[in-house]
Amino acid sequence: MIKENILRVKERIAAVCGRIKVDPQKITLVCVTKGRSVEEILEAVNLGFRCLGENRVQEARDKYKQIPAVDWQMVGHLQLNKVKDALKIFSLIHSVDSVELAQEINKQAAKINKIQDILLEVKTSPEVTKFGFNPDALVDISKEILNLDNLRVKGLMTIAPAADNPEEARQYFTKLRVLRDTLSPSWFLSMGMTDDFEVAIEEGADIIRLGRAIFG
Repeated sequence: MIKENILRVKERIAAVCGRIKVDPQKITLVCVTKGRSVEEILEAVNLGFRCLGENRVQEARDKYKQIPAVDWQMVGHLQLNKVKDALKIFSLIHSVDSVELAQEINKQAAKINKIQDILLEVKTSPEVTKFGFNPDALVDISKEILNLDNLRVKGLMTIAPAADNPEEARQYFTKLRVLRDTLSPSWFLSMGMTDDFEVAIEEGADIIRLGRAIFG
């Protein structure tokens, strides 16, 4: 089933990229492994996935020991007390949502002589359950984070509210793209999940994060 799901996802990515005249190879697909078994993940890896996303550090740590030869990325909320462990596993942290977290990552990265790649998570919707920087404050905040020596800001991330109609997510993805263009046009955009990734690609996503679409 995973093989069929992957083929279907790639067909959908190719179709939307064809409509907007974008090379599908430019879209990075992060396979989100939250709650998935090592066997399931290995099946996806054996089918070509080299970029895996995890929501929790503890879960990633257990899987990392068994599946080390891939690119692990942190896509969930990162707690301050988990930063030290996260830096040993993840090449990219999508979910930096506060100056305090950025400072702690910088501090721990300096201890191990690592430059940690990060994305700044932006709260583009009014949902109280969502994390992220206020878009209106990000211009000033990003300047402070960019001065941290052991961090490398690669782009922005957002999560749109769950909705029956994927079109409802468009306004949040548009907001992130406009903000990125203001801050640094070369930055990546990580946006789009199983229910709305096609709209995200239309709005300029460079990275999409899919779990259910791959594993069912």
